Amino acid sequence: MGGLLKRGASHLFIGLLWLLHLLPMSLLAALGRGLGALLWVLARRRRRVALRNIELCFPEQPTAWRRALAREHFALLGRSLLERSLLWFAPAERLQRLMRIKGNIKLAEQSEAPVMWLLPHFLGLEWSAPATMLNQSRPGVDVYQAQSNAVFDARLLAGRARFGKTAFVDRHDGIRPVLRLIKQGYAFMNAPDMDFGEKDSAFVPFFGVPACTLLAPSRIASTMGMVVQPLVITMLPGGQGYEIEACEPLAGYPSGDPVADAALLNQWLEARVRDHPAQYFWVHKRFKTRPAGEPAVY
Repeated sequence: MGGLLKRGASHLFIGLLWLLHLLPMSLLAALGRGLGALLWVLARRRRRVALRNIELCFPEQPTAWRRALAREHFALLGRSLLERSLLWFAPAERLQRLMRIKGNIKLAEQSEAPVMWLLPHFLGLEWSAPATMLNQSRPGVDVYQAQSNAVFDARLLAGRARFGKTAFVDRHDGIRPVLRLIKQGYAFMNAPDMDFGEKDSAFVPFFGVPACTLLAPSRIASTMGMVVQPLVITMLPGGQGYEIEACEPLAGYPSGDPVADAALLNQWLEARVRDHPAQYFWVHKRFKTRPAGEPAVY
């Protein structure tokens, strides 16, 4: 969103979010779905990306089904943008009331081994910060991609840092700062399902499509002797908040084979996407990097 806004518009947008956080959740959710309907019309490039991703991942489904899924995705995307106002400005007590915790969210503070939280890109991903920082004592380290809009970038980091001791490492600074913090007792907040190019990646099937998949999660977990716990955030129907599922650690992960681990992770993620397909981040170009000789898909 930050890249779409000019500097002055960013201040207005942030001010609008401050006002919106005062609204009841049911009304905020309805407004968010309206924003999503508007984005469906205006954000044509992202609409094409979402439709193409869904076509690649669900080729067995009819066109009407895929288009309806994409429209619902945009409605939920609009919700996620406006409900970010709560993450940035609402008091912790209100956020706690909106979160339904499922599973052992306190694993990181209980484990003798360091913990990696795997955070797949569902639309509720930003709620992982209050879920972890408000409900257990372990500090976290998060690798982030700096936004092109400096105003939005600063607000985004401030919003993520509200809830406790969280360190942020720019992706371009490499992994060494992260490893130092893990050794100091930080849990690693790792979102693994992005396409950052072929470096340190392998082409592993995701919904049957070769996807450029990071090998770093497996390698870091193996090197640091980490327990790997996925956190899945699900948006509940308007007004009901979010479910944060602290899943059981992935059995057999890491295995010592980073490519096999990447395949296991993609298989696990595919199953979770099928549970709530409209909530996966379809507007990201997940299949941007292609194997040698394969044509571009976007």
